[in-house]
Amino acid sequence: MAHALITGANRGIGLEFVRQLLARGERVVATCRHPGRALELTRLAGAHPGHLLVLPLTLPDTRSIAEIVREIVTLDLRIGLLVNNAGMLVEGERFGSIEAKALADSFATNTQGPFLLAQALAPRFTDGVRVANLTSTLGSIGGTDSLYSPSYSISKAALNMATRLLALALAPRRAIVVALCPGWVRTDMGGANAPLGAPESVAAMLRTIDALRTADSGRFLSERGHEIAW
Repeated sequence: MAHALITGANRGIGLEFVRQLLARGERVVATCRHPGRALELTRLAGAHPGHLLVLPLTLPDTRSIAEIVREIVTLDLRIGLLVNNAGMLVEGERFGSIEAKALADSFATNTQGPFLLAQALAPRFTDGVRVANLTSTLGSIGGTDSLYSPSYSISKAALNMATRLLALALAPRRAIVVALCPGWVRTDMGGANAPLGAPESVAAMLRTIDALRTADSGRFLSERGHEIAW
C-alpha cells in the first residue's frame, strides 16, 4: 500500500493532513524537524498502529533529505502522495529594510526544499503519484496589487515555477503535480483572523487532490480546485 508523505506535519495544516488521512485508513509518513517534541504525532501513532511513521526532516538540508530517502528505501515504502507543506514566513517586512537573509531563508525553505525533496523521492514514487506543493495567492504575480510579505511572496512565486518544472520532469511517471493554495487558514502562520479553520481547508484540499486528472498537472489551484492566476 502506498504511503502519503507530509512535511511540516507537527502542527497546523500539516498535522491536519495527517489526521484526516489516517481517519480514512491511509498510511502516512509524517515529517518534522523534531519528532521527539511532536506530542500529537506520537499520540496519533499510538492510536493508528502500523499506519503512521514519524521521521525527522529539515528542509532544505541535503543530508536530512538523503537520510529520509535512505529510510524509505530501507523500509521499501512507495509514495503515492507528497504534500510539501513545510514553510516559513518572515513577519513585519517593510520595503527599505528587507534583509538578504530573509529572502535567502524563505527561498531555501519554501522553494528549494520542496523541489529537492520531490527530486530525491522520485525513484520511490508510484506511477500516478500526486504532488501538492502548498503555495499561496501571495505568490500570484497576476493577482498582486500590494507589497506584502515580500520574502514569502517571492519564494511562493518561485515554488509555482518549481511546480511546473516538476510536472514536466515527472510526466513520464503519469505524476500529477499542482501548486495548491490552502486559503487563508487559522494557524500560527495565518493568524487568528483567518476565515478558514485547518480542518475545513484540508478537507477541501483532499477533495481537490482526489479529483485531480493528468491534465491538471502543472496548474495553480485553490483549495476547492479553482484556477488561480499565475
